[in-house]
Amino acid sequence: MTITAKSQLPNVFSQNLESITSKTDGSLPTLGAELVYMQDGAGRYLTFCWQHSELLGLNTEKIVDELNQTQTFVPVDKVTYLERLHRILTSLVPERFQCWFSYHQELFELDLVISPIMPSLGTTATTVLVMGRLVQATLNKKQVRVASKMPTQIELALRSQQHQKLVNRITRNIRRTLDLDIIWQQTVDSLGKALRLERCIICRPYQPCSSKVKVMAEYHQPELTSMLGSEEIDIASEPAFAQVLATLEPVVMEVPGYADSRRHKTLVVATCYQDQANGLVALTWQDECYRLTESELELAKEAADQLGTAIAHATLYKELEAARQKAEEASRLKSEFLANVSHEIRTPLNGMIGFLKLILEGMADDTEEQNQFLAEAHHLSIHLLNIINDILDIAKIEAGKMELVYAPVKLDELFSDVEGFMRPQAEIRNLSFRMQMPATSDEIIVQSNYQRLLQVMLNLVGNAIKFTHEGGVTVSADLVLKKAKPNFQGQEFPGMVRVRVADTGIGVSLDKQDKLFQLFSQVDGSRTRQYGGTGLGLAISQKLVEAMGGEVHFYSLGEGLGSTVTFTVPLYQQPVMVSCTDSDSTDSAEC
Repeated sequence: MTITAKSQLPNVFSQNLESITSKTDGSLPTLGAELVYMQDGAGRYLTFCWQHSELLGLNTEKIVDELNQTQTFVPVDKVTYLERLHRILTSLVPERFQCWFSYHQELFELDLVISPIMPSLGTTATTVLVMGRLVQATLNKKQVRVASKMPTQIELALRSQQHQKLVNRITRNIRRTLDLDIIWQQTVDSLGKALRLERCIICRPYQPCSSKVKVMAEYHQPELTSMLGSEEIDIASEPAFAQVLATLEPVVMEVPGYADSRRHKTLVVATCYQDQANGLVALTWQDECYRLTESELELAKEAADQLGTAIAHATLYKELEAARQKAEEASRLKSEFLANVSHEIRTPLNGMIGFLKLILEGMADDTEEQNQFLAEAHHLSIHLLNIINDILDIAKIEAGKMELVYAPVKLDELFSDVEGFMRPQAEIRNLSFRMQMPATSDEIIVQSNYQRLLQVMLNLVGNAIKFTHEGGVTVSADLVLKKAKPNFQGQEFPGMVRVRVADTGIGVSLDKQDKLFQLFSQVDGSRTRQYGGTGLGLAISQKLVEAMGGEVHFYSLGEGLGSTVTFTVPLYQQPVMVSCTDSDSTDSAEC
């Protein structure tokens, strides 16, 4: 049955409309269509007659009023439908297309022909006549009739035009900023809203060394749970992701698990730059309402390429900005380092000049005082030489010209020399000083360079004494024996010797320990001025130990809690231990 809304229609069509709506059997033989309805420019139904209207379960006597009041039987893509309606009313050219309508949880695909009702001269068209038929429907979560229909040529052209505009809009937006977070969010929002997607996500740039990706931006329908902030997605558990990253070609996959049991699909496409994937985009939509064509897949790939280029440029800009800040920080640190070094050089040099001047001017009272002045000048000259040697060492290390000659070194001789140099300094400061060697029946010999190894130990022990006000310094060594023998310069060694320098000094806060081994960087400039030094000791020691096949590590629980520095060197030959723990079951043997 056909119900006509109470509205004024153009006079030129009034007689035909009256003859149509006078039919009460619902068959409308004069039109010959199973579905006939009229609408105004806003999409409001004026008449409605459908042979399958019982599928809607509405009161046929008041079907028009119910449809307009409840707004339940409407196009899935209402915006596109109304745009088409306005175009037909403006151009007065009929169009044929297929369109999905929804009614509660049910879907109907209709093949429609929309014709404008020609207005009288001097007036504009305000209503359309729609005739069509049912192609397929989903009722009570079951598909009643399936007829696989590809979009018409007109639909393809319109969709292609709309998608090209979307790509252009996304491209314009992402070119306006180099902020990755903004680029990602603007892209998913544009895609999600324009294509009426269920969900659209962008995963962070893919790293070859990682098997997981993280969702960086997301658009989703309100009823869906957000994936932002969730755990990273394992590529191994998502075959489509792995395939896209391997082939760089878009992949469409079925998506299970939706509560409404409708078919959903996801398009996964890689964002690329210079044929390298740097991100993933996944778009999920309701399959019954939309079918992708090959040209649309190509368009998706084009959009992903544009996004990939934007990601690459933004990443490059971010890296350049970080490099610029790092360079500025390095320049600042070098300036601070030069200021400290100039002070460290001037101090002993001024002392030497002062003592020598006193001697030259005959200011010494006697020979003993003169010899004392000479001894002080000599001591200051040695200190100055050490500073210059440190600077030259750093220059050689930075230029890659540090050449070391390796030979067996007896550990007890090395410890004896260190004790001879450092114990007097510790005693002057009233600090305890202990040297501990592993208990062995024969000598411990390491493969190293004696002078450089002595330099490292003097640096570390000297720092420990300088930064300790009370308590003491302990230097110890132990053997690290491993089943997998260490290899250095193509030669295997039975293990490593680990040397510890522990003190009860001022310590270092946890947040500043990463600066300890940086060149030209002092943990605290005020401490440098207070305690003296160039800040090169630990950096040089680390470089030398690494050149000798070992590692350096620093430990401190915080300020005022002391410090421990350890370093390792290859063990030349395994000594016979007097007593030790089970070296077969542990990585180290301490005696």
